Amino acid sequence: MLFRITGIRTPVEQSETELPTVVAGALQLPVDEMRQLRILRRSLDARQRSGLRFEYSVVVELDDTPNTMPGIRIESWERQEFYDPDPGTLPMEQRPVVVGSGPAGLLAGYYLALRGFQPLIIERGHPVKDRVRANRKFDQGADHQSENNYLFGEGGAGCFSDGKLTCRITGSDVDWVLRSFVDCGGRASLTWEHRPHLGSNKLPLICRNFRRRIEKLGGEYQFNCRLEGFNIRDGQLTALNTSSGTIETSHCILGIGHSARDTYEMLHHAGLPMTPKAFQTGLRIEHPQEAVNDHKYGRPEYLDILGAADYSLIARGSRDLFTFCMCAGGVIIPSVSEPGMFCSNGMSNSRHDTTFANSGLVVTLSPDLFGSTHPLAGVELQRKYEHAAFVATGGEYLAPVQRVVDFLDDRSPSSTDHVVSSYARGTKPHSLAQFLPPAVLKTVKRGLPVMNQKWRGGYLDDAVLTGPEMRGSSPVRIQRDGRTGQAPGFDGVYPVGEGAGYAGGIVTAAVDGLRAARLVVQEFAAPG
Repeated sequence: MLFRITGIRTPVEQSETELPTVVAGALQLPVDEMRQLRILRRSLDARQRSGLRFEYSVVVELDDTPNTMPGIRIESWERQEFYDPDPGTLPMEQRPVVVGSGPAGLLAGYYLALRGFQPLIIERGHPVKDRVRANRKFDQGADHQSENNYLFGEGGAGCFSDGKLTCRITGSDVDWVLRSFVDCGGRASLTWEHRPHLGSNKLPLICRNFRRRIEKLGGEYQFNCRLEGFNIRDGQLTALNTSSGTIETSHCILGIGHSARDTYEMLHHAGLPMTPKAFQTGLRIEHPQEAVNDHKYGRPEYLDILGAADYSLIARGSRDLFTFCMCAGGVIIPSVSEPGMFCSNGMSNSRHDTTFANSGLVVTLSPDLFGSTHPLAGVELQRKYEHAAFVATGGEYLAPVQRVVDFLDDRSPSSTDHVVSSYARGTKPHSLAQFLPPAVLKTVKRGLPVMNQKWRGGYLDDAVLTGPEMRGSSPVRIQRDGRTGQAPGFDGVYPVGEGAGYAGGIVTAAVDGLRAARLVVQEFAAPG
């Protein structure tokens, strides 16, 4: 019989190899009576700074329900089998096309390739190796490239936004996605860490490994190929119009990402049903990493064991202010997909080895505050504030920065202020209030002192704000049928991921892409 055991705690100093002995002791059993032990989840319990602990959830196989020590919870557990359906019988004359190689498109393409469908993946940007070079040059002052940047190209925006694999959903689909990342170069512990993190230095290699596996299975990538329209006959997709020519296909998984604004406009003009959607917007806050370590750990020796510390905060109210995409030992990067705009984001490498810590500081903005009922009103709102930030800093993609204390006191920074930031291209002191919608500005100003109290003071000391942060999620939702996954009136078009408004991170986007690919597989026979 399989049992799920929760409440297992160990000091962080204790070796993981001792976990079987700890679990056996909690169950009051000899170690050899446990025939298997699998870690489901491990999280850090930092509530007692005098002694940090790991808390485990594990599965063990036992003959009978055991007695347990106080505080240990036990329940029967049944392994969730991954749903991998037999292929359908309907004919598919052309191979399916996946639009976009971000997490949703990547895992959709990978699943289709594994099932013999030999997908074509089209990507408007460049291969990931070219993206690395282009981003490095941009950080050093080169011109912005509209199709080869931090947002567009192989791996999508997720490739250079830290690689966090945290998500709120669970189940066999999530397990399959995480195992796929492990198979393509991620470390094995990704499948059970509470806050798994790949790192922006590891993701390019992982994306390339996915591509090589897909190609080995008969799939194909076509870069510098932007979707520009659909050919629809009697409500059925027959071809895609792209910047590289027409591609005949009856099935398209649409994983465009949340920053393909020109594609949103094309889709709206084509009549694809879509609605405005609430999205997260705000600023990015940056601290010395040492201050975060001191706050969370209390003892310097924990740093060698646990690495750079992270945090998560929320200030509740009529609108919540919350931290998002916290990058321990990271840097602030540009999140720019169009010329004449500026938006911030954050990333960290796998070692979390910079002296900075940064986090998104965001508010969910609802469509009633967009100023219009147009489906793309949220996109235009983003553009308004991003363009204002670009112009205010001289049109050179510099980051506008302001000390938190000045922001809260409505004190405009001086051009001679020296504000330390990790943003590589350069910064310019500037009042950030003008780059936020009024409701967001009010919430940020109310919430920051609350967060400071939760931090026992010190959260605002030496903290610097950068902004605006506008790309926390998509401001658009593309409609799709709940059963077939297809866009109404566009049979064969499967909108997926963050760009379609159905996901909020790498894993949820990847799962959404997987599920669309599975809908194709279970209905159709592989072409050829």
